[in-house]
Amino acid sequence: MTFDLLAAAPAGAAAAPPAWISFLPIIGMIAIFWFLIIRPQMKRQKEHQAKIAAMKKGDQVITAGGLVGKVVKVDDTYVELDLGPNVRVRAVKATIGDIIPPGGTPAND
Repeated sequence: MTFDLLAAAPAGAAAAPPAWISFLPIIGMIAIFWFLIIRPQMKRQKEHQAKIAAMKKGDQVITAGGLVGKVVKVDDTYVELDLGPNVRVRAVKATIGDIIPPGGTPAND
């Protein structure tokens, strides 16, 4: 008799939800990562690449290493910087961190 009661219990239980519903939290997390982390980072990277591509002679720049200099010559790959009297350096164009707006001063001056 007890076996009959145990066997009848699953028949009254609710049906399981479809399998695709279990993937909704994972899809939601991917969407959150995309809109909060990946998309803004890609936007900043595109802006930085556009800024570096528009670099021209006479611009004042900051390298990724923290050097501040004036652009003397721009090449496809390299930039020649004037760091001071009789000090010229060739830097890889991709290592330019930022372009200082005209009239602006670096934060450490």
